[in-house]
Formats: sequence, structure tokens, C-alpha cells
Amino acid sequence: MNHKIHENHEIHDIIAREFFDSYTRALLDRDAKAIAEHYAVPALIEFPEQAIAVSDARQTEEFFAGAFGQYEGVSTTRATIKVVAETGHSIWADVTWTHDAGAPQERLLYQLCRNDDKWTIAVLTPLDA
Repeated sequence: MNHKIHENHEIHDIIAREFFDSYTRALLDRDAKAIAEHYAVPALIEFPEQAIAVSDARQTEEFFAGAFGQYEGVSTTRATIKVVAETGHSIWADVTWTHDAGAPQERLLYQLCRNDDKWTIAVLTPLDA
């Protein structure tokens, strides 16, 4: 592997880890506004049989505010991150979420895009666990 490519991959691994550490804190704090700040506008949430085109940060904030109930009782969560592709402006991260030291509960593919100096989620789609 070319040294520069290997170095860029390591940088993207670090960026993804830092991004998801921040995202995890916002999720555990149940801070819908902070969660929404991790999403790009526009963004695409591609659930099976339902695509949600996000055109306003309030959509993301309201979605997560309404979803906190499904995580009631969750006090810890861990994101296992595998960067599967990267460019200078995008990182595709396969993330498996494990809550409260149990079995992995969710697996999602995130496309992070860089806007200026900030990375945000531009596309999110669930994967089979």
C-alpha cells in the first residue's frame, strides 16, 4: 500500500472515531439539538421502504426527540467503526452500535461529508446486523 494512501486511511479512521465519540455523547445525553448538529442539511436517511430527505435541521432534531423512548434505560453505548471507503471530502463508515454491554443492536452505514472544517452525516442507511 502506498504510504500516502495508508496515512490518509489512518487520518480518516481518526476523524471517524472522533466524530462518533462526539455523536455518542450527544445520543447518551439525549440532546436532540446536539445530535442534529451532526447531520448535514440536506441529508438523506434511507430506511427500508422509506427515504427521508432532510431539508431542515429541525427535522432531525424532532425525529431524535421523538425516538428517545426506544432507548429508555440505555446508559452506555459503544460504536464499533469500520471505515469502508474514503475520499478527501467523504468517509463511509460501517458502524455497529452495542448498548449497555449487550449484543450488537444496530448496524448502520454513514456517509460523512466535510463542509469547510466540519464533518456531518450526509447519508444514513441501515445494514443487516
